[in-house]
Amino acid sequence: MSKNPTGLPKLPLRLASLEVIGLREPSEGTWERLRALQYSELHKFSRIRLAAHGIAGTMAAALYFGTLPPWLLALWLISIVAAVANVSRIDRLFADVDKRHMTRVEFRRQALAVGLCALPWIAALLGAVSFGSSAQHFGLWALAAMLIAGSAATTSSAPVSVVVFDLVVGVSGAASFVISGDYPFAVASLAFVLTIVAAALNSARTYLSARIAEAGVAEKDEVVSLLLREFEEKESDWLWQVDNHRRLRSVSPRFAFALGKEPQEVEGERFIRLIGGDTFETGEVPRSLHDLAERLKRRESFSNLLVQVHIGEQRRWWELSGTPMRDQSGNYIGFRGVGSDVSEQRERDEKIAYLARYDTLTGLPNRLMLTEALGEAMRFSEQWRTRCAFLMIDLDRFKAVNDSLGHLVGDRLLAKVSERLNSVCTDNEKCGRLGGDEFAVVIRDATDHLRVDRIAETIIEQLSQPYIVDNHTLFIGASVGSAIGPRDGQTVETLMRNADLALYRAKDDGGGTHCNYIPSLHATAEERRKLELSLRQAIEKNELTLNYQPVVNANTEKVVSFEALLRWNSEEHGFISPAKFIPLAEDTRLIVPIGQWVLHKACKEATRWDDDIKVAVNVSGEQLLEPNFTATVVQALAETGLAANRLEVEVTESVFLRDGKTANETLEEILALGCSVALDDFGTGYSSLGYLRDLRFSTIKVDRSFVQGASEDSPESLAIVRAVVAMAQSLEMSTTAEGVETAEQAQLVRDLGCTKIQGYYFGRPMSAVEAHSLVLKRSKAAA
Repeated sequence: MSKNPTGLPKLPLRLASLEVIGLREPSEGTWERLRALQYSELHKFSRIRLAAHGIAGTMAAALYFGTLPPWLLALWLISIVAAVANVSRIDRLFADVDKRHMTRVEFRRQALAVGLCALPWIAALLGAVSFGSSAQHFGLWALAAMLIAGSAATTSSAPVSVVVFDLVVGVSGAASFVISGDYPFAVASLAFVLTIVAAALNSARTYLSARIAEAGVAEKDEVVSLLLREFEEKESDWLWQVDNHRRLRSVSPRFAFALGKEPQEVEGERFIRLIGGDTFETGEVPRSLHDLAERLKRRESFSNLLVQVHIGEQRRWWELSGTPMRDQSGNYIGFRGVGSDVSEQRERDEKIAYLARYDTLTGLPNRLMLTEALGEAMRFSEQWRTRCAFLMIDLDRFKAVNDSLGHLVGDRLLAKVSERLNSVCTDNEKCGRLGGDEFAVVIRDATDHLRVDRIAETIIEQLSQPYIVDNHTLFIGASVGSAIGPRDGQTVETLMRNADLALYRAKDDGGGTHCNYIPSLHATAEERRKLELSLRQAIEKNELTLNYQPVVNANTEKVVSFEALLRWNSEEHGFISPAKFIPLAEDTRLIVPIGQWVLHKACKEATRWDDDIKVAVNVSGEQLLEPNFTATVVQALAETGLAANRLEVEVTESVFLRDGKTANETLEEILALGCSVALDDFGTGYSSLGYLRDLRFSTIKVDRSFVQGASEDSPESLAIVRAVVAMAQSLEMSTTAEGVETAEQAQLVRDLGCTKIQGYYFGRPMSAVEAHSLVLKRSKAAA
């Protein structure tokens, strides 16, 4: 039998902890308590046996002798008292057979105690031998009687201390027979002593085993209670126990607290029905309870079983472990195990899982869940030879709302958008938010290709309806790009990328439309990627140049300024239209370093012109919203030496839609430097008069479309031009008519009151050299 760290057999504790509880090995302190229990029982038994043994021997000697000398009687009684008093030491010495668990000091002390106990016995017996030899061998009969009494006591399950006494008596008796010369009696006595020793050793072993087994069975409830109490005191969990009818037994206070009741209230109740609550009445028993009941029915051990329970009106989650119990005969008597309430941990896990798969703002599935849904739809399509679809949705003009009214209003608007989008979808569609103002819809079965178009059109129509958010009436739109699987992509990533390309095409077409993916879009995207790569190197390779288009006085037709126009002649792609690479530069924010280069280059070239000629530089919203844009203007003026009043910054209305406050502040700083500001393309965008009220522009530029319309006698165009001119005059601003290509158009805008004219009639965009030559010609003509 294996031993525990203290040297004791494992039998009682194995019965208690493994076969009864089945959870863990007891602590070393528990071994010590069981060991103390064993020794206390042995000591009690040894004292009783040893006292009875000594009294029997005394009575036998008195019977044969009639009387005993006082000194012998006193010595005899002292030896009995000494032996009884040192029973515990004698037992511990001979029980601890493994001396590795006893120090040398302890061993010496125990041996001294045994010697002190044995010496009086030996002295008493030698005295009895001497007295018996002089009393006609009556002492020999007394010793024989003592041996008989000792053997009777020894063979009746004597402990180790009694065995020691018997050995001392037997050996001393045999010695007395040798001294008296009765050798046959001595040989018989020695043989009898050996029998006694063998019987005593066997009896002691049997006794120890019986007492250990008895401690594991008779004291079973006490030991188990000790272990369970220790477990509940040190752990945060609780223990549970059911009988073979699945009724709760030995309900601990902590387990009763978890049930929300007192221990006596739930004692004997059916375990499964108790934790199932009202689910048994409604027929909605959680599957986890079925699993628990099945394990109990099959009498199988289980560990960390997650169970949904109902305690009162609350739904809780428990984690249970248990093992079947059996009695000494191997009969099943129930289950015992541990449990813990993991509701908070479960809620945290569920929240983490929700956050990982759902958008917190709108409550819609997020990108991860949409990706999984698309993957499932593609597997469905492959299995049943059908088609699926993926729609990407981008909100038009949402950024303007977000920038002008704040993110709080923008978030509430997104929540309303998600509600409308969700109302459009059926069980065949799943909608979600990809991030920002981008949404998506997965169509599981898109075999009917017209269904994709109908859903896209419905989405655009619904999302374009007005919204009421915080007393603001908001108008936005939606652009949709779609891709059909597996036709437009064999993988989830490919299908999503192609839908994105279709969305990009829809945005390029002006928004508010739906575009299906076509293979040419991929070629366009690849071309765009290559253009972006080349544009990043354009400045270093000196591929960018500036052309200058003259702006003349409407009355004198003299050049008053030049508008700097950016051109790109790529070594790899050739000449690229500004309408193509300027939006690309703004999307990639390359417009910021390119704009700095343009500003510096234009100011430097303007220093070669007459002092009354200005240079106009177009500035995009990306540049204007840069925190250090004003510093960039100051640096360009300082490094080139151009006077601030000769620089005119041209902006469009779109710069006010992103962040009107920042744009106004930046333009105010530029005006404070002495530069002038022109509002380009007025009338083609949102044309808010608030721009003109909040900021004093120097020039308003009339778009070429209105000039062309006025030359064709369009009443609307004529009215718009007249209104713009009248408004500019009242605000003390000049007006520049763009796109004038003929003398008739020039005369028309002059008659309408425009103060400046720009167009091919007075000069196309030209190189810096040509612009300089034009200035020189004007100077000579004036001279």
